[in-house]
Amino acid sequence: MASGFTAGTKQGNGYPSAGYAWYVTVVLTLAYIVSFLDRQILALLVEPIKADLGISDTQMSLLLGLAFGIFYTLMGIPIGRLADSASRRKIIAIGISVWCLMTVMCGLARNYAQLFLARIGVGVGEATLGPSALSLISDYFPPERRARPLGFYGMGVSVGAGVALLLGGQVIRLVKQSPPLTLPVVGELYAWQTVFLLVGLPGLLIALLMATVREPQRHGKMQFVDASGARSDAPSVRVAAGFLAQRWKAYAGVFLGMSGGTILGYGLLSWLPALFIRTWSWDISTVATVQGTVMLIAGPISVTLAGWLADRSYRAGRKDAHLVIFSAFSAVMMVSAVLLPLMPDGWTAAGVLFINILGSAGITALSTAALMLITPNQLRGQISAIYYFIISIFGLTVGPTSVALLTDYVFADEASLRYSLSIIGVLAGLLAVASPLLFRRAYRKAVDAAQAWN
Repeated sequence: MASGFTAGTKQGNGYPSAGYAWYVTVVLTLAYIVSFLDRQILALLVEPIKADLGISDTQMSLLLGLAFGIFYTLMGIPIGRLADSASRRKIIAIGISVWCLMTVMCGLARNYAQLFLARIGVGVGEATLGPSALSLISDYFPPERRARPLGFYGMGVSVGAGVALLLGGQVIRLVKQSPPLTLPVVGELYAWQTVFLLVGLPGLLIALLMATVREPQRHGKMQFVDASGARSDAPSVRVAAGFLAQRWKAYAGVFLGMSGGTILGYGLLSWLPALFIRTWSWDISTVATVQGTVMLIAGPISVTLAGWLADRSYRAGRKDAHLVIFSAFSAVMMVSAVLLPLMPDGWTAAGVLFINILGSAGITALSTAALMLITPNQLRGQISAIYYFIISIFGLTVGPTSVALLTDYVFADEASLRYSLSIIGVLAGLLAVASPLLFRRAYRKAVDAAQAWN
């Protein structure tokens, strides 16, 4: 045990019934799905927003990434601190309300600046979900039954994005077929503004469902000792940072690997509809339907396979199993991401997208499982928030914007989007593949330490 951290005892086995625990997991997963609907719908609206507001690819990329990510990342750490001590269900309920209302505000925006500010608000609200949900699920299930519900929740990334695309595509089709919407004071809305209104308001029902979620007893607490020797039941951000600093090599493989994965993932998915429209002349609704279907099918397969392989290998004594398998899935993601934009037609590209999601969904599940394996209970909210901070800074800002910068300033041709995506696929993919392998020795030591203090 490293200096400054001492193990305590568990509070007991007072877990809720399995049925109710799974009900809560489903509610949290629905919230995750709604978050991706509100987050990802913008990618389907790139072309109409650009046309109506007269903005460039680079300006659009800032809406896709920086505007959402700046406060999504900054607010995550203090919210993670709250999740380790305050009511997590209240934090989530407030967050859902905020991001849904700010999605509605996206639909009321009249210019680029207003849309940018509304996207910031969406990011602030969504920052509440990740750290709080992971912490809640961990306290609803005992350790020996925790992997499945965490995997189920993690499936919300691909399933949520798939539902967002399918539902978003139908909403876009409905809006295009309907007469323009006119509101008092605001006036007539663009079609894309109506889409934001229609996807933002229903999410408030999930916020109401959080009233049915009970705050569970916190299990597996540890006792922490700060630099002055004082004991603390609720470690501070400084203590969490110290814990990370002592084990930075163990966490680096997860953080850097997933950073590469999010750069590639957000870069590709943010521009995928525009790629199909510009390169193969698909319409938005068709892109949404095909992409959404692929993610709904490939995502659960990937998460299930990745979890099964990691659990099997870990039980066989491979303590770095999560990192090694992460690297293998990252290799699948990288190769497919490089090839997808270069395909001769859209349907072949959709087939390669299926392979890409098999890789990308798997690393999402593996990274979270790897993180929880070496993190004590009372630091899960804060360290999860730091994890989301780091990967989001890279993924949400570097991902979409790096693609746009290549398209606007290197190729200077919107039709060259496909080449920009392939280049980023190589660079970000190499980071995702190599990082976990470089730091797996330190990770194995952290697993040994975790087994000792558990």
